[in-house]
Amino acid sequence: MTLTITPGAQAAENPYERGPAPTTASIEAVRGPYAVSQTEVSSLAVTGFGGGTIYYPTTTADGTFGAVAISPGYTGTQSSIAWYGPRLASQGFVVFTIDTNTTLDQPDSRGRQLLAALDYLTQRSSVRGRIDATRLGVMGHSMGGGGSLEAAKSRPSLQAAIPLTAWNTDKSWPEIKTPTLLIGADNDTIAPVSSHSEPFYTSLPSTLDKAYLELNNASHFAPNTSDTTIAKYSISWLKRFIDNDTRYEQFLCPIPRPSLTIEEYRGTCPHTS
Repeated sequence: MTLTITPGAQAAENPYERGPAPTTASIEAVRGPYAVSQTEVSSLAVTGFGGGTIYYPTTTADGTFGAVAISPGYTGTQSSIAWYGPRLASQGFVVFTIDTNTTLDQPDSRGRQLLAALDYLTQRSSVRGRIDATRLGVMGHSMGGGGSLEAAKSRPSLQAAIPLTAWNTDKSWPEIKTPTLLIGADNDTIAPVSSHSEPFYTSLPSTLDKAYLELNNASHFAPNTSDTTIAKYSISWLKRFIDNDTRYEQFLCPIPRPSLTIEEYRGTCPHTS
C-alpha cells in the first residue's frame, strides 16, 4: 500500500491557522492579507453594552475566524479605538470595537460589557456564522483595559487578553487563566506603570503565558492612535493564543529587546498554551 501525503496535510495540524506565514513586515503593515468589511451595531439593537462596529474578513473561503471585543477608556467612545478594527481584522480576526453604556463606566462594568459584546457577536450578530465561538479574546484601553482583566477573570475560557495602559483599583490578578499581554507606557501619568501595568503583570500566575510591554517615550493615550509597536505585538499575541498559531512565536520569544519604541519587555518564554 502506498501512502500519499497530500499538499496542505501539514497545515491541517493546526486547523485554526489563517493567512500566509508571517514576517516582520507583514505584522507591522497597516493592513494584513485579508480584505475587510464592517457593519454598525446600534445601541438600540443590543443589551448589556452600547453597540459598536464589527470589522471582519470579507472572505468565507478560509472558514471561521477568532474574534476580539475591544473597549474604550473612561470618557472615551469607540472612535478612540477604531484603528484596531481594520488593522486586526485584516490579519484574520473578527473585531468588535464597542461603545460602553455610559462613558463613565468603571472597569468592572466594562468587563461585563466586553463579555456581553462577545455573546452578541457569537450568538446574534449578522457575522456569527463567520466566528469560531471557542476562540475569543478581549482588549481595552485605560478603564477598558482594566475591564479586559475583569473579563478574563470572569470567563477563563477566553483565549487572550490585551489590556492597553490599563487602569484598575484592583492590583492583583492571580485568578486569571487567560494568556495576557499588558501594554504600558513609560510616561503614563494617569495609569502609571508602577501602580498599574507592572503590579498587574507580576500578580498574574507564574505558570501563565504572560508578557509586559512598556512603550518607550509614550503617554497614557498612545493606544488611541495607530501604533506599529502596539499592533505588531497585539497581532502576534492574538495569533499565538486565539489561533494557536506557533508561526508567531518568533516575534514573542526570545523576549524582544529594548529599542526606540520598547522601554522594557518581560515575558514567560517559551509559551506553553
